[in-house]
Amino acid sequence: MAQVGKLTNAQMELLKLFKYELPEKQLVEIKNILAKYFADTASDEMDRLWEENGWSNETMEEWAGEHMRKKS
Repeated sequence: MAQVGKLTNAQMELLKLFKYELPEKQLVEIKNILAKYFADTASDEMDRLWEENGWSNETMEEWAGEHMRKKS
């Protein structure tokens, strides 16, 4: 079987955590913590881009109305 690639540092840390049998409730809590972390990180990045580029609600409305498909 071919090796796909090495595990990332985050994957290694999660594997250390998950070597223990956890109750379903704790697994759900951990999944929620991770989901919140990544959602907050994405939101922070969007806030940074919004400020950096001077975007506004009007910018978003313009983008929503754009036709982005390329003709084949």
